[in-house]
Amino acid sequence: QVQLVESGGGLVQSGGSLRLSCAVSRSIKNANAMGWHRQTPGEKRDVVARFYPASRRTYYADPVKGRFTISRDNANHTVYLQMNSLKPEDSGLYYCNLTLFDHNYWGQGTQVTVSS
Repeated sequence: QVQLVESGGGLVQSGGSLRLSCAVSRSIKNANAMGWHRQTPGEKRDVVARFYPASRRTYYADPVKGRFTISRDNANHTVYLQMNSLKPEDSGLYYCNLTLFDHNYWGQGTQVTVSS
């Protein structure tokens, strides 16, 4: 069983920055994809950023382009999301996602709240 543990969320003022971390319990070198999703109350979970290692392709949702950066540290089995110039609409519960050997794994989420 693969476990994902997110950290780094918190309360930040508009314009501030946060870096989310996702520690994975096993190697991520062979992952098909890794990413971050956001969910707000009453809404569905939407993709924020996604990275495909084989093609090295990166996808960002339009609202975060130029502000968020997804990265990974294979040696430490960790996926990051650097979030800059944060806005109140970026608030939500952020989930790490990993696709490994066609199985989808999720963390428990870390809360991000951006005050205006």
